[in-house]
Amino acid sequence: MTVDISNYTIATPLPISETNPIALELIGWRALLECPDIIAMLPDGSLQMTAPTLGASSKSTKRTRCEWKEPGYWLFSSAADHWNRQEMRVTKVNSLQKVVIAQIHVKDSERPPVKVFWNKGKITMGFRSSYLQDDPVNSTVLENVPLGALFKINIHANSSGAVSVSASCNGVRSTSEIMRLDNTWDTKTLAFHGGVYNQIDYTDTTDPEDGSVCIISDLSITHV
Repeated sequence: MTVDISNYTIATPLPISETNPIALELIGWRALLECPDIIAMLPDGSLQMTAPTLGASSKSTKRTRCEWKEPGYWLFSSAADHWNRQEMRVTKVNSLQKVVIAQIHVKDSERPPVKVFWNKGKITMGFRSSYLQDDPVNSTVLENVPLGALFKINIHANSSGAVSVSASCNGVRSTSEIMRLDNTWDTKTLAFHGGVYNQIDYTDTTDPEDGSVCIISDLSITHV
């Protein structure tokens, strides 16, 4: 099955230009054509995304990413159910062994309601019940997800502010408790993101070989 990100926005670890060090963002079809070392369609239709730890980042961080982003934003109340379903492998991970693989991003903020991590061989998550909450509450969704193993990760949110995250790997499945968002999220516009987002700051001494790679074999986003 071909993973179609042609109309998604791709955040890359490449600079906009030689004189502008901010991370380049491109529409998906163009990223596939112009950035083959960073994002590539494999012969079986799966999508390989590469994020060297040493690279270009956004203005607010020193962390690199290769992420797909939904082409538009939405409100929790805009549909009964919001789903992000990914099937993927993390085939390489940075020296900290922690990378964001999926999230519900909130526009113009660094405090998303949900972030999901591949974290030292586990799937973990951070959750903010309130938009005003500085630090997320962290928990483990699934143990024993080795580097290179195929796994599925689902994020589900509904119009009443209930959120859950489920993951499965090697025949074992686990689902988080149902978490509740408060009304501070009601007017916030959101979008699903996924791929690899390194959770390690780059420095002048960062090894150029350090970084993370994932292969996404199935991707489905629905709002119904």
